[in-house]
Amino acid sequence: MPDTLAIAQSFLSLRQVETRFQLNPTVDPAFFAEATAAQTAQITLSPAERQTLDRIRASYRYSSAEGDLTEATVNLLLVSPLLYLAGFCDPPFRLQAEASVEIVLDDRNERYTGRIDTLVICQDLWVAIVESKRTRFAASTGIPQALAYACANPDRDRPLFALVTNGDNFLFLKIQGNHYAISSDFSIYSQPENGLYGVLRLLKSIASQVEEIRV
Repeated sequence: MPDTLAIAQSFLSLRQVETRFQLNPTVDPAFFAEATAAQTAQITLSPAERQTLDRIRASYRYSSAEGDLTEATVNLLLVSPLLYLAGFCDPPFRLQAEASVEIVLDDRNERYTGRIDTLVICQDLWVAIVESKRTRFAASTGIPQALAYACANPDRDRPLFALVTNGDNFLFLKIQGNHYAISSDFSIYSQPENGLYGVLRLLKSIASQVEEIRV
């Protein structure tokens, strides 16, 4: 019987997850075209959306001023409203919270298990995963875990996106086959423009690729 290991405790560095799942980083802008400035610039936010994002940022700053926030609080204050605004709560998308995943590596006699904070599905195809961290941890600490979860995708030939956040910062990933790329960092403290504007634009850019993903 394979040894059962927890994904969250087994993959704490990029080197670990790259080696175990044969993943290779790429900096080719064409690979993650959804995150390019030219692509996201085509996404226009309405005045109402900007007003909502400004209110979300103000609420987050108010709560975080009291100290460290838990993953659950980050999800409530930021992730949930962002997914709603991006359209991921409406057809053809579905959301699964705490989605269980399992990866079995027969050549190593290892079995990895875990729970994805939020999984976005479209007609049984994985579209995106969200990994949240406490505010006291850097957002980048969630990248190895998100990549490992992505390797549980039943169809790794299709693109899968991931959002990793600690509330203060947001990083996007694209994983397809054995390659992955990481976006630039989005900060909620960006000035003069609210950093959440860029986060929502990129989420909408990803959502717009659904028709291509479903082909």
